[in-house]
Amino acid sequence: MHIKITFLGTGTSQGIPVIGSNHPVCLSDDRRDKRLRVSILVEWDHFAYVVDCGPDFRQQMLRANVTKINGVLFTHIHSDHTAGLDDLRPFSAKLGAVPIYAKNDVLSNLAKRFDYIFNDENKYIGAPSVQQNEIKDEPFMIKNLKVIPIEVSHGELQIFGFRFHHIAYLTDVKVISAAEKLKLQNLDILIINALRIQPHPTHLNLDEAIALSQELKPKKTYLTHISALLGFHAEVEKTLPENVFLAYDELVLEV
Repeated sequence: MHIKITFLGTGTSQGIPVIGSNHPVCLSDDRRDKRLRVSILVEWDHFAYVVDCGPDFRQQMLRANVTKINGVLFTHIHSDHTAGLDDLRPFSAKLGAVPIYAKNDVLSNLAKRFDYIFNDENKYIGAPSVQQNEIKDEPFMIKNLKVIPIEVSHGELQIFGFRFHHIAYLTDVKVISAAEKLKLQNLDILIINALRIQPHPTHLNLDEAIALSQELKPKKTYLTHISALLGFHAEVEKTLPENVFLAYDELVLEV
């Protein structure tokens, strides 16, 4: 199966540049240092699914010239992964109810925050329609592609990453159990977060992400969910092992 991954965003919760920041990375002219909130587009056959739908979703869809999606998978409840839900409107207008896939706690959280979308009795006339699908810790199908949820710890919050065939996408990870690591064997591509150089209580830093890559031994690893504190793309990439790369917005991978 041929799968195409487009990095819609590779930044942390504030993106890069951060509003009002004079950090040198935020002032960089290198387009690879300009990062929208983290998300990917997964395409195969004639299908297209987005993983996470953050506050930059509209801009990401326009930039990547996406005219159709078949659904959205959510990793967890935080706003940098969910705040763009309302911008499903044009897709809902074409598709009808857009399938969304998430853990029960995420679906409940979205229903509170976006009551006007989920509450049929008080639904706003212009609101998008969504079809809720609860994800549990077991494989499920989206069209003809099997998706394997990978449960990881994001601080005290348990969240999901996803494996699509020989590609795994994990963001906002701090700890992965031995049992979940077994689901990450024989990967062509591992996509994992690497927030910054210094340790962080809820995210992998650069050294931790590299160590995880070396433990899991995928053919290639791409680092995402990057803050300005990681450094300049061009400089950091020179320090990485030969099979580890920094992802950047609009990067396309095909397997």
